[in-house]
Amino acid sequence: MEAKELPSRPDLEHYETLAKDLRKASRSGDAKFSVAEARLTIAREHAFESWPKFKQHIEAVRRKDSPVSQFEAAADAVISGDIARLKRLLRENPELSRQRSTRSHQSTLLHYVSANGVEDFRQKTPRNAVEVAKVLLAAGAEVDAANADYGGQGTTLGLVATSSPPDEAGVQIALLETLLEAGASIDGLEGGWNPLTAALANGRKHAAEYLARRGARLDLEGASGVGRLDIVKSYFRPDDGLRANATRKQMKDGFAWACEYGRTKVAEFLLDHGMDINARLRNHGNTGIHWAAFYGHVDLVKLLLARKARLDIKDKSFDGPPLGWALHGWNPNDTQGRYYQVVALLARAGATVDPGWLADPDLPLPAKIRADARMLAALRGKIRR
Repeated sequence: MEAKELPSRPDLEHYETLAKDLRKASRSGDAKFSVAEARLTIAREHAFESWPKFKQHIEAVRRKDSPVSQFEAAADAVISGDIARLKRLLRENPELSRQRSTRSHQSTLLHYVSANGVEDFRQKTPRNAVEVAKVLLAAGAEVDAANADYGGQGTTLGLVATSSPPDEAGVQIALLETLLEAGASIDGLEGGWNPLTAALANGRKHAAEYLARRGARLDLEGASGVGRLDIVKSYFRPDDGLRANATRKQMKDGFAWACEYGRTKVAEFLLDHGMDINARLRNHGNTGIHWAAFYGHVDLVKLLLARKARLDIKDKSFDGPPLGWALHGWNPNDTQGRYYQVVALLARAGATVDPGWLADPDLPLPAKIRADARMLAALRGKIRR
């Protein structure tokens, strides 16, 4: 959640002045703000639903021993991994473990462990995040409490499973394990979003695989994304049609994840059972070969080319063909040379790049390509070892 950070002792008069300045500035533009509208804009920039709530927060946080001030201090302790300070604050006010932020996301302190669904300047994961979570759970934090972000269904487990900071800090799986041991629902709240498929949608491959191993519910989409071909097959009748407990949308989304995560056998099975190889997929109106090329899945690209995947289709977000996606996905640390192989495969199949783009002196990607003899060879359809 984008939000401007407040100083430790914010001054309400300062924000009143900002609102007045915003109103004055709007008079010269197309949108003219009233005082109330300018105040609401300032409040929302700081993740508050209304000016009165923003004002109440500022007044409360200026009082050192107020519950709001204590919560803010505890949130800072959570994201910095300051366990000693967190324990002290919880001793002084045991209600903190279940208290909620006054910001619009209404998160508990446990939600802050996920570094997701809270104000962006606090989306940080310390190395001892697992210990922080255990302290909060031992103090009475509700493991399946939902915050108000993401449709009001964001449990800490779901937020952790979809979050990049815990993954980058190397503690995502350990956090998920801790939450499950504390009784968290592995499939999310009833009627809410599924943490496993949400993890797939957010590029958190290992979190999705872990949840699958721990027994998360796998529909056709989820099973495809984590590569469980045995379960994928169970959603089809002997006549190759879908069973009643599966949908075409799940099949289409599952094909997208299979292509993104390199589940070649799953993709092949779905193509054999009616999946359109050139269908536009989530999230960018791209096709399966766009995803396979972007992530350098050599065997999958070979399969899709053999099945006559089109190379001239451009995605709807970036207006790029599969070869463009491969080049943008190219990682200098590709020690296995997967992207050189993928680019060469696409080039031999007829994909080309615009010579004018490749020669552009001001763009970093063409410069990177021009400096790499191996990639230049791949663009001609050749593989150099």
